[in-house]
Amino acid sequence: MATEAHGEAAAHGAEQGGLAFHPMDQFIVKPLFGDGPVHWYTITNSTLWMAIGVLCVILLLVVGTSKRATIPSRSQSMAELAYGFVYKMIEDVTGKDGVKYFPYIMTLFMFIVFSNMLGLIPMAFTPTSHIAVTAILAMAVFLGVTILGFVKNGTHFLGLFWVTAAPLPLRPVLAVIELISYFVRPVSHSIRLAGNMMAGHAVIKVFAAFAAIAAVAPVSIVAITAMYGLEILVAFIQAYVFTILTCVYLKDALHPAH
Repeated sequence: MATEAHGEAAAHGAEQGGLAFHPMDQFIVKPLFGDGPVHWYTITNSTLWMAIGVLCVILLLVVGTSKRATIPSRSQSMAELAYGFVYKMIEDVTGKDGVKYFPYIMTLFMFIVFSNMLGLIPMAFTPTSHIAVTAILAMAVFLGVTILGFVKNGTHFLGLFWVTAAPLPLRPVLAVIELISYFVRPVSHSIRLAGNMMAGHAVIKVFAAFAAIAAVAPVSIVAITAMYGLEILVAFIQAYVFTILTCVYLKDALHPAH
């Protein structure tokens, strides 16, 4: 129904001399087979591109490093570079205690990077532009570090909210602020990624629409090229930000005392 409504709106807009395109159409989740409604079990375009992202991670990290050559191939070099980058990030932020959680954080980083990058392919779909996807990733991190914090520290984990360095009269106020800030984490964690990916793709679509107008086509093409370059950088930076915040939250769970 949403797809039909957008199609009718586009046709009506074209008839009235308005915009015949909708930059947000690229974010519509559609069934991969048929045109029926989308249910929780429906295989959609989002499902397809998430699966492709997972496949790319497997091809790079498993297949690409299977030979373990002394002189690495390009795929092995990329995999080793990604491995070292994430490992160093975890070690620097969380210390040696956090290294044991490297497999999960590495998987998270690689999935987000490939989902972001694949979304830049023309006619592709960007799963990380949807809050439904990023919220699940963020909630998994939030619940994981919270449970880990209580398992590792027991009630001492609550010391995360009690700022001992502050004057005693201010501590209850700061505790409330810290508590609210803690529960807002999954919201900000997920919205930041989805919002940045959606905004960039929408801007590219707007510039692409103006490429059909001869008078502004050269400027539009230059703008699209510049935006693509920027979005490649943003795709990596947003994966990095999501991952390093995960490391920061993990550090709080392992060492909750202020």
